[in-house]
Amino acid sequence: MSAAPACTTRAIRIDQPGGPEAMRLVEVPIGEPGPGEIRIRHQACGLNFIDVYHRTALYPLPLPAGLGMEGAGVVEAVGEGVTHLRAGDRAAYASTPPGSYCEARVMPAKCVVKLPDGIDVETAAAMMLKGLTAQYLLKKTLPQGGLQPGDFILFHAAAGGVGLIACQWARALGLQLIGTAGSDEKCALALQNGAVHAINYRREDFVARVKDITGGRGVKVVYDSVGLDTFEKSLDVLQPFGLLANFGNASGKAPPVELGVLAAKGSLYVTRPTLFTHIATREATQAMADDLFAVVASGAVKIPVERRYALADAAQAHRDLEARLTTGCSILLP
Repeated sequence: MSAAPACTTRAIRIDQPGGPEAMRLVEVPIGEPGPGEIRIRHQACGLNFIDVYHRTALYPLPLPAGLGMEGAGVVEAVGEGVTHLRAGDRAAYASTPPGSYCEARVMPAKCVVKLPDGIDVETAAAMMLKGLTAQYLLKKTLPQGGLQPGDFILFHAAAGGVGLIACQWARALGLQLIGTAGSDEKCALALQNGAVHAINYRREDFVARVKDITGGRGVKVVYDSVGLDTFEKSLDVLQPFGLLANFGNASGKAPPVELGVLAAKGSLYVTRPTLFTHIATREATQAMADDLFAVVASGAVKIPVERRYALADAAQAHRDLEARLTTGCSILLP
């Protein structure tokens, strides 16, 4: 059963890679969902740094392209074979292909999940990609022997959207998260959200501070979404057999790894995980989402929406993201 769609919807598109000015708000056609698809009308759309990577072609897209990887709203129609959702359901997602910067869209259903009653759409749109990322990092991207309560971990960009969720979730798991950030204000925010220590990397050598905090032992794992500026030094804070998980490139691509260096620094591990490998099936997506919903519903992880932008102001939202003016989560409102 489906509602009759409008023939067009407003959406952000890019015709070529470029700066924020490359984004245009246009009318695009929208139709009925096909097999395995749904049509969702957004009430909020998430903003993430991966959207900048798509806009600049660090992660190239077929052009012209939409932007945006997460959103929340109401399902308007379902295609053949979709059984876990129906028209009228409140739903949310983090999903490929990009295109959430819009009023409504037709998209694959497998990564769309029904929202529990206790979670509002703005919170959902702000947390799906970032929260599922924190989930797979802290629960699945683990050093040899796993993580136990009391273990030290290092999390770069701890005052960002993923970072603040990870600070809270790590505290709930009993982990001692050391966060880095680029200002004293951001460090204070990380501490307020559960980091046990916060290092202003603009004023302090995070390698020396981590060694001091851990009594020279280092950490079992480093979670790094910064990339170029932090990658090589992060190897120096790892314990033997430690893991460096690079999951983003906010300062530029991480440099190539010389395998002999990993041997010399303690038989280290390096990985480059991505959320979309983890949510490749509906069952995996649902299990991870259930874990995220549970920790948010418990109150252990809170998702403050710090900034709201109109859909037409997506370019300004990107300027703020790239200038690192944002903390926590931001959303677009169609």
